[in-house]
Amino acid sequence: MMQRSMVDHLFKIFDQSAALIEKEENVTYLEALYLTGENIFNEKVGQNNLRKELTPLYIDFFKEGMSAEDIRRSYQLAVLKGMKSSTQSQHQMTPDSVVIFIGYLVNRLLSTSEHFSILDPTVGTGNLLTGVMNQSHTDDIKAYGVEIDELLIKLAYTNANLQQKDVEFFHQDSLRPMLIDPVDITVCDTPVGIYPDKENTESFKLGKALKQSYSHFLMIEQGLKYTKQAGYLVYLIPNDLFTQDEDKIFHKFLHDEAVILGLLQLPISMFQNEKHAKSILILQKKGPHVVPPKQALLAEMPRFSNKEAMSQMMVKLNDWFQHHLETTQ
Repeated sequence: MMQRSMVDHLFKIFDQSAALIEKEENVTYLEALYLTGENIFNEKVGQNNLRKELTPLYIDFFKEGMSAEDIRRSYQLAVLKGMKSSTQSQHQMTPDSVVIFIGYLVNRLLSTSEHFSILDPTVGTGNLLTGVMNQSHTDDIKAYGVEIDELLIKLAYTNANLQQKDVEFFHQDSLRPMLIDPVDITVCDTPVGIYPDKENTESFKLGKALKQSYSHFLMIEQGLKYTKQAGYLVYLIPNDLFTQDEDKIFHKFLHDEAVILGLLQLPISMFQNEKHAKSILILQKKGPHVVPPKQALLAEMPRFSNKEAMSQMMVKLNDWFQHHLETTQ
């Protein structure tokens, strides 16, 4: 069974089961999807009235040759379907092409590591975190995910279980203190907006200094706090992040705390509104042996669907890693 048909096969099971549970239990599609994942993982139908309909579906779930990526992609499709009918604005997902690309970046940054630890402080449904883990050159990964939304973290937990990924989840505000040891790399699709907890804002250097307590600035400071010295951060940030920093306070903070390795602007066409366009910011936290690259990685990414342009871009990226970064590690 080819990968595309495998993803379709798994999505149909997720979708049919979620639709049945949604109707029978009078819950949302996303809640029904979480219950579906629990049923499959536990090998037990938790909805007695649907046992006859759901059992044959679940028996047909696992196929020879299927991969964790097949499960992630099919689960993502089901989550996206549920999010279309969701009224909550925080229910959004990192585009799959971006997940794959960030996975490539993480792999290059940690190419010499036989094992590593990773944190996603806004893990959502776990799509970005598990997507990065699936592309890693090693399975020896200690992973952490933090999420304040109860439904999203349930979906993330089930997503990781079905993919057989060992992830420790924390249900909390990720700008609050976390019981997590510093990690080798932090990945984050940064939430954009004003952070409402004014009291907690005062615990951040940027919170005290900036005129507005923007969560996208605070999340970068938090990520640096929970990343090891010489560790990396790969963040999706709004394109206007640096222009918002009118007084150069954030710029100075970054200069003191980290080295900017790269800034890659994603194609505007990926976003429905140009105001919501994002870039990938690559940082390395300062440490005793951290040397800034001779040249930062700055580029405008072509459309991911443009194979020729992407092929040329990948050659440039691989060349940069080989000649500008890996010589400093």
